Amino acid sequence: MRLINHTPGRPGAIVLATLPFVLMLLAYAIASDIRLEANPQDKLLPAPATIIETAQRLFTEADRRSKEILLWNDTFASLARLLGGVAISAALSLVLGLAIGLLPYARSMLSGFVAVLSMVPPLALLPILFIVFGLGELSKVVLIIIGITPFMTRDLAQRVLEIPKEQIVKAQTLGASSAVIALRVALPQVLPRLIGNIRLSLGSAWLFLIAAEAVASNVGLGYRIFLVRRYLAMDVILTYVIWITLLAFVIDWLLKALSRRAFPWMEAGL
Repeated sequence: MRLINHTPGRPGAIVLATLPFVLMLLAYAIASDIRLEANPQDKLLPAPATIIETAQRLFTEADRRSKEILLWNDTFASLARLLGGVAISAALSLVLGLAIGLLPYARSMLSGFVAVLSMVPPLALLPILFIVFGLGELSKVVLIIIGITPFMTRDLAQRVLEIPKEQIVKAQTLGASSAVIALRVALPQVLPRLIGNIRLSLGSAWLFLIAAEAVASNVGLGYRIFLVRRYLAMDVILTYVIWITLLAFVIDWLLKALSRRAFPWMEAGL
């Protein structure tokens, strides 16, 4: 039988899913052991035990000056910026996607504009955003919005355009207005795609957030990483990187669960 026709069972799938992580951790442990054996003071690849001890300290011990646990403060600040930017981007892309996909006048006016915006490197606009919106929260949220909204809008508009014309014609035959067609015909078919777009855009959103926090912020996960890099505190940096990855995974899992629960007819394969 051809390999393409082989499907692993549940236990095999779990083993295959965990295997790359185990190999990566094993490779890191070996590399760290080699470097520390050659130089016990090496800071580039701290031992796994050191990272665990650092993580425990960062999650539980308060800062001596502020009397607060900095990691939790950084987490709450970054999540507020991330979720705010992603939520606004989702709302904008949904409205624009429906308009471009359903209304010929909106498509003629906005499709080219959105396409051009999607090609602008968002990080190149970061200095402009700081000048226009200042160094506060707004500029960081706007960077996320600029970074992911055009891509999401183009994809949602294309999904609307793929809706069979027969459905729209039948709705018009029954007397549906443009607003009713948008809400009752197009919207239910676009919402699953919207959740998928949010999941795909989370990586970019995190990238823009970390970059903005690294340049101008006094709290946040990205700010803390770039603050301690000057001390070569790799145990702290790796703890923050692992924590960011875990947060991103949990958000993605929650969105996947939401999609499966709200739209059981859609295969949440991503």
